[in-house]
Amino acid sequence: MPASAAPVSAEALAHLRTVTGHDFADLERLDRALTHSSARGRTGRDYERLEFLGDRVLGLCIAEMLFGEFGDADEGELSVRLNALVNADTLASVADELALTPLIRTGADMGNVGSARLKSVRADVVESLIATIYLDGGLDAARAFVQRCWAQRARHVMAARRDAKTELQEWAHKAFAETPQYRVLERTGPDHAPSFSVEVRVATLPPERASGPSKRQAEQSAATAMLVREGIWPAENGGQAS
Repeated sequence: MPASAAPVSAEALAHLRTVTGHDFADLERLDRALTHSSARGRTGRDYERLEFLGDRVLGLCIAEMLFGEFGDADEGELSVRLNALVNADTLASVADELALTPLIRTGADMGNVGSARLKSVRADVVESLIATIYLDGGLDAARAFVQRCWAQRARHVMAARRDAKTELQEWAHKAFAETPQYRVLERTGPDHAPSFSVEVRVATLPPERASGPSKRQAEQSAATAMLVREGIWPAENGGQAS
C-alpha cells in the first residue's frame, strides 16, 4: 500500500462503485476515507473521524439486521452475533472481498508493519467507507451496503459462536470446576511482527497449543482447538471462532 499524492483515480472510483453498489458524491471525502494517518501529510486529513462515525453506523445496521433476521434470538445471542460481525477479522475479510487494500494510502513507514496492524487498517477503511456512504446517501444507502456485504455472514452459523476463551472457561467451570490456565511458551520475531506460542490447560486434560501474532489471538486459537477436540464446537471451517 504505497503512499501517493494523487486523488482517487477514475479506475479506483469505478472499482469502488462496482463493489459497494454506491455512486460516491463527495470524492474529496472518499479520498480521505482511504487515507491512513501515516499519509496525512498529503492532505492534512485521514480517515480517523470517518472511521469513528462508520463504526457506529455499522453497529446500528447490523443490530437492525439481526433483530429482523433472528426473531427468536434473545439479547445474549444477538450480542454474540453482533460482536462477531463487527470485529476486526470480519471487517478485514470484507475489505479483502472488496479488494480495497491496493486503494489504501499509507506512508512509507507502514511497509514493515505486522499482519495484525495491516488487518486493523483494512478494518478501519471499511468503517470509513461506511461513513462516507452514510454521509453521501443517508442511512438507507449505508444499510444497503451493509446488507450487501453482511447478510450472508449474519446467517452463517459460526456467527453465533461465542468468544472461544469465554466458551472454554464456562465449559471448564461446569465440567471440572476449574478455570483454564494459559501459558506463553515462546515469543519470536521482531517487535513489529511478533509471534506468540501459547499453551492452555484444563484440569487433567491434555493441553492444546497454538500460535498467533498476539498473545490474545494465540490464546483464542488454543481455546478453539481444545473446544473442537473435546467436541464442544464442531470442526467446520477449521474450528475458527468468531
